[in-house]
Amino acid sequence: MVVTRRLASVCVFCGSSDDVAREYLEAARQIGDAIARRGTTLVYGGGGTGLMGALANGALESGGRVIGVLTEQFDTPVLRHPNLSERRVVPTMHERKALMSDLSEGFVALPGGFGTFEELFEILCWAQLGIHARPIGLLNTRSYFGPLLAMIEHARAEGFIYNEHNGLYFSDPDPDALLDRMGEYQAPAGLDRWLSRDGGEG
Repeated sequence: MVVTRRLASVCVFCGSSDDVAREYLEAARQIGDAIARRGTTLVYGGGGTGLMGALANGALESGGRVIGVLTEQFDTPVLRHPNLSERRVVPTMHERKALMSDLSEGFVALPGGFGTFEELFEILCWAQLGIHARPIGLLNTRSYFGPLLAMIEHARAEGFIYNEHNGLYFSDPDPDALLDRMGEYQAPAGLDRWLSRDGGEG
């Protein structure tokens, strides 16, 4: 029987650009709302623009708790969200990502750019290496992550990623369905193969 649990906190990575399709902004608001409705704390980068702002607004409008983690560079009235439940400010991006991870029981990537990709792949690498065993979800609005998922599959087919690593993440266009799947997450077996030479290069 699959056991579903409520995650106490979820870290969300996403873009901050306002110049994107309305559907992306609405999806960000919806998953913020879905996180809050579950009584889960939202942890994110603290921005008030683009998907970041829509995400926080969705959670706050539904009575959720929102923790924004910013570097000193981005902790300005123009860039930060004005209504955060809690604001954490750190000196560097490395410290920012580490704190966001420490505060979270799961991770979600929404559409975004270089920063979102970097955050997603770092947290995936940590899962691959057994540094954490927490769920990772991709909110695949407008099939945004389709080309990226195809690239991951190509890497797997070419032997650079093991089959079991496909179980490290979920992809779904529906916010509630994605969060449900994350609540059922169990780390795939065989991850320690990555740390031995027995399974090949990987």
